[in-house]
Amino acid sequence: MRNGIFKGHAVGNDYLVVDPAELGFRLTPDRVRLLCDRNRGVGSDGLLVVSTSRRADFGVRIFNPDGSEAERSGNGLRIFARFLHATGRTRRTAFRVETQAGAVGIRLSLDRHGDASQAAVEMGAASFAPDSLPCALGGDELIDRPIRVAGRALRFCGVSVGNPHCVLFRARGESWSVEELRELGPLLENHRIFPNRCNVQLAVPTGARSLFIRIWERGAGETAASGTSACAVACAAVRLGLVRSPVAIHSPGGVLRVRVGGAESTDLTLEGPVAEIMRGRLSPAFVRSLRQTRLRGSLAT
Repeated sequence: MRNGIFKGHAVGNDYLVVDPAELGFRLTPDRVRLLCDRNRGVGSDGLLVVSTSRRADFGVRIFNPDGSEAERSGNGLRIFARFLHATGRTRRTAFRVETQAGAVGIRLSLDRHGDASQAAVEMGAASFAPDSLPCALGGDELIDRPIRVAGRALRFCGVSVGNPHCVLFRARGESWSVEELRELGPLLENHRIFPNRCNVQLAVPTGARSLFIRIWERGAGETAASGTSACAVACAAVRLGLVRSPVAIHSPGGVLRVRVGGAESTDLTLEGPVAEIMRGRLSPAFVRSLRQTRLRGSLAT
């Protein structure tokens, strides 16, 4: 479909999907921002772009709503897998997709309507090493390290699950407020020790195998859910002995399940519901407005 667009969500984390070969314009950071704008565009937490791959069955590039490129997105990958199945690009329920951070395996579960309403992603191994985020702090691992922000002395775990995360915990029975997320989120995302910025999670254990999290995504801000955030929090919580795997990660958008395994408890599998919202075509007038936006480089490969 010329200028076709697909939209889906995974526990409230929504993404658009486009194929550059079907677009009548080149993608640029400015045009990504306009497509993702909730008032002037289609609106979403990010854009998934069909790409080629020599190492996997399919390829995808992932863009934040500010136009920057993300290495990986757990929910984005699950939405992309539903897109591939729903649009007939594959009838398989198990395949591999290559991202900027490497290839991952995805398994779909079909409901009675034949829709891929559940998806599991093998997210690979997490890392607490400073170089993997990257982070300017020294040492072997970023486990329960001090950080100062907004005049407060806090402690965090730094986790890479293909993209960088800064996880802060409070004890069971305590909580993080939305106001704290909105204050700390942008400051931690842009903290000087994270040269590539980072995603931020404020987490609280709620049971032996469950946590509640609030999420501030790099390039997106406050979001209802995030697959890689769920993975980072689960991995850090298991490592600290706060919970046991598998872990139910509750967020304002819903529940995702993360299995943490392997010899070092860093191999991750993310699973949860995924839904299609719409398929359609960008209007000629909107395409003209996209073409009129400032052409500042191209995202196409």
